[in-house]
Amino acid sequence: MSARARNLTKLVNSATTYSDRTPKTLARTAVTATAPLTSAAKHVTLKNYNQLSTSAVDSSSHLKPSKSKTCSSSKPISELAVESIRVRTSSIDDSKRDLRRQISNILCGDADVLPQSEEDYYEQPLVDLLDFSWHRTISNSAAQLQRREVSRERKQVWVFKSTQSGRFGKLVKMCAQKLGADATLEVFSKLDRATGVNEFNCMIEICIEKARNTDDEDAALKEFHRAYMVFETMRKRGFEIGEVTYGPFLTFIIDMGMVEEFHFFCDSIKKENPKSLSRLAYYEMLLWIKVGDEDKIQTLIGNAHDNDESNFNESYLVALCEADRQEEVSILLETINIKKVSSKENMEWIFKSLGKLLLESHAKKFILELTEDKGEHDPSNLIYSYAMSMPKMQAEDIVEKVKNLHADMKVAPSSGSHEKLIKACCDSLEVHLAIDLVDFMLEEGLKVKTAMINSLLAACYASCEYTLVHRIYSMISDHESIKPNAETFRIMIGMCVKMKDFDRAYSMIKDLEKLNLFPTANMYNAIMGGYFRQKNFHKGVMVLKQMDARNVKPDSQTFSYIIGNCNSEDDIIKYRRELYEAGVQPTKHIFMALINAYAACGLFEKAKQVVSDKGIPAISLNEIKSVLVSALATNGQLADALNVYDEVKQLDANLEPKAAISLIEHLQSEGELGRLLQLLNQLHDSELWDDGCARIILYCVRHKLSGAAIDLLKQRMEKSSTNEMVIDVLFDEVFCQIAEMEPTDVQFGLDLLQSLKEDIGIRPSRKSLDFLLSACVNAKDLERSFLVWNEYQAAGLPYNVLSYVRMYQALLASGAHKAAKMLLENIPDDDPHVCGVLKACQRTFGKTASARNEGKKKKKKKNCVLETCQETVGKTASVKSKGKKKKKKPK
Repeated sequence: MSARARNLTKLVNSATTYSDRTPKTLARTAVTATAPLTSAAKHVTLKNYNQLSTSAVDSSSHLKPSKSKTCSSSKPISELAVESIRVRTSSIDDSKRDLRRQISNILCGDADVLPQSEEDYYEQPLVDLLDFSWHRTISNSAAQLQRREVSRERKQVWVFKSTQSGRFGKLVKMCAQKLGADATLEVFSKLDRATGVNEFNCMIEICIEKARNTDDEDAALKEFHRAYMVFETMRKRGFEIGEVTYGPFLTFIIDMGMVEEFHFFCDSIKKENPKSLSRLAYYEMLLWIKVGDEDKIQTLIGNAHDNDESNFNESYLVALCEADRQEEVSILLETINIKKVSSKENMEWIFKSLGKLLLESHAKKFILELTEDKGEHDPSNLIYSYAMSMPKMQAEDIVEKVKNLHADMKVAPSSGSHEKLIKACCDSLEVHLAIDLVDFMLEEGLKVKTAMINSLLAACYASCEYTLVHRIYSMISDHESIKPNAETFRIMIGMCVKMKDFDRAYSMIKDLEKLNLFPTANMYNAIMGGYFRQKNFHKGVMVLKQMDARNVKPDSQTFSYIIGNCNSEDDIIKYRRELYEAGVQPTKHIFMALINAYAACGLFEKAKQVVSDKGIPAISLNEIKSVLVSALATNGQLADALNVYDEVKQLDANLEPKAAISLIEHLQSEGELGRLLQLLNQLHDSELWDDGCARIILYCVRHKLSGAAIDLLKQRMEKSSTNEMVIDVLFDEVFCQIAEMEPTDVQFGLDLLQSLKEDIGIRPSRKSLDFLLSACVNAKDLERSFLVWNEYQAAGLPYNVLSYVRMYQALLASGAHKAAKMLLENIPDDDPHVCGVLKACQRTFGKTASARNEGKKKKKKKNCVLETCQETVGKTASVKSKGKKKKKKPK
């Protein structure tokens, strides 16, 4: 057992060991105080638990002594804690101390508030959380009276019980995450509403999650202790202990491999909820799989029988399926009665495992049995579960497998299975396949839901398959069974706008009347946004007039589009006035649009004044300031943008990611590396971090900060280690920047290349060396051209036509015309594009055989440049040139 597991064992024993110690030591009881486990209890399985007598169950008191004893050590920990506190509080002067709060702290095991000595225990002030009166829970009648006072336009359907319960649960979860279980219990004890099962379960889940995520063993012990004491509080209050409550406990204990603690919790759960035996059998099998006790696994499998009323074999099978134990799964599949599987979830789990383990024969056998039985299970849905779980299957293969199984087993397709199949295709953006499946459903007379059509349209939009809108719209028009809604038309109009087919978008709005639907502001907003993306301000504003003609009220998005694209201050004032006249409440998007509009018009002071508007919600202020930073930086006001950024930092806030990227992009002056790295640390999204890192790397290259560039390249390489293409593109960008530098510094590029090879251990790509050779052309650097030329061979990259052309350019640019002429013979002249490039080079840098070199043809002495070229390019070119010279001599 690991050290962490042993500490958890001590903690559990401390929570369940009974002694008369003072409250300050209750959370730290030694494990030696626990009575040893009896040998009989160690080998009792859940299978034969219900066969034991009541006395035998009570005798397994290895963690809980009998309640019939009257000594102080036999009392439960909660009763002992209460008695101890009463004795202590009776001896102090302040008899009105809040006894309830002390008991709650001890029951919840809050080691953080337990004092270290007895004197501290009485002198330490207890934290009084949110000590103010809470409003009573609003009643249904009061809610109805309040809704009557709201205008008719703002009335909405509102179910009190469901909304209150959901919001109350979210509030509990949020408090448990921020404050912890102890403080949450303290807070909600002040409410008139009693804490229910859902709230307790939220607190248990949060505590277990914190125990899992922390690397500090002491912190994990405290969180687990708190979760257990919440569990005990539920049990003592008489709440039903269901799987939602005990599941996280048992899963955590199983992961820690604590066998004794598992049996203790199971004993407690079985007493409170005898119906949980089947589910506990599932957890028991997971435990033996986790600890690797093969004997126990085989014992449980051997005890499984078809006539098992408690469905233990079903629970064992589900656990073995989750663990991918193919051999044991095959054994249990021979004994299980598939018709008696207790729940739909377990049935789907079994078929998913059959697909994962490729046990098609068992799957077909079970489907035949279920088809004959005609029970509540849907064979078509089970076929989908099987096919979707098969490994290494593409969407097209899954669809084909589902069709074949339906045909082989003579199972009628169902709407539910095909909806899931279509959703899987949409998730993988296989939209053509999804549309084919919808056509199949319509042919088979299956119901096609509107939500599925909307999901299909959204997938087409995401995959940029905008032209498919025509096929889907025809499908909707031809089948009256499909009932499109406003969201359906909004997406279709948006797709037409993406194709710049505005006429089709307007025709769809006209077709709404045929379906008794009414146009919405979102539909017109999609068209308006398309016009503004084309910089067509006039037609964008015309959409507003069309909305007025159809009695469609503009919303905040409408005005944010218009204001954000205004070209003058007069237009801004005009549409801002119309905004208020239309009764549209300004949102954060309106304020953002105002900032962008003022900045685009050069009215930077007015743009900065927007953030001081009293109508801006406090929660949106940082986001709006981020837009201001981006707008100022984009329009050349970098100093003002940095001032606003410093104000944001002083408030211990961070810029929004897009604003940080914008500031990184425009902050290119020398000496700003520290600020750029600070901005990079604010980017937590991986894609945005990659973008920001690439920009800073190019900044380092531009200012020749090789050390910082190497460090950032290492970081980005670690995050992109699984994608070689991303790595190649990354280094290509760097050397492209070197080639474009003015003035060109080839030596910096070579030094950076050497550092990459030595510090990171990579070899350059062909494109990177091509860029570096282009830098030699720009610098007219002959010596370093040969150094780069040698790097191709060192990297194992054979020379190609482009390599020869770039080297030819480098030789011509540096004046080595003879070497260039020799190299020219290695370049094929059958490609017109290559010939065009060569002629352009000759016009720019001079022909290979210039007039001044003609008189020197007969000289036998070769200069050092020609010798170096022969050594680098190879002897082939030189031999060819000599042969040609020899042929000219007879003339």
